[in-house]
Amino acid sequence: MSKRIKEYLLTLFGLLCVALGIIGAVLPILPTIPFLLLALACFANSSPRFHQMLLNNRWFGAALQQWETNRSITRRSKIKAMLMIVLTFAVSIGILQGRLQLQLGLLALCCILLVFMWRLKEANVIKVQVDN
Repeated sequence: MSKRIKEYLLTLFGLLCVALGIIGAVLPILPTIPFLLLALACFANSSPRFHQMLLNNRWFGAALQQWETNRSITRRSKIKAMLMIVLTFAVSIGILQGRLQLQLGLLALCCILLVFMWRLKEANVIKVQVDN
C-alpha cells in the first residue's frame, strides 16, 4: 500500500472516530475518549494538523495531551468511565431479559472492560496551594 493511500485511510478513519466521539459526548451509550484516542493515533501518523487540533481542543485536549505524554488518566476520569460502563451494561443486560446467553456475554465483556480500566495508570495530580 502506498504511503499516500495509507495516510488518506488513516485520516478518514480518524475523522470517523472523531465523529463517533462527538456522538458519544451527547449519548451516554458511546464512549467519547476511546474514540478520540483512536483518532489521535490515526492523526499522529497521517495528519499533523488534525493531530494538533485534537490536542488543542478546549474540551478534550487536556485529557488527550495527558494520555499522549505519559499514558495515564486522572482518577476522576477513571471512576466516571467505570461508572458509565457499569450503568450502560446494566441497562443493556436489563433490556435483554430472558436471553441468558447474551446477558452472560455482556456481563463478561463488562468485567473485561472494568479490569482494563482498573489497570490504567493514574496521573499524579499535584495541587498547588497559594498563600495570601
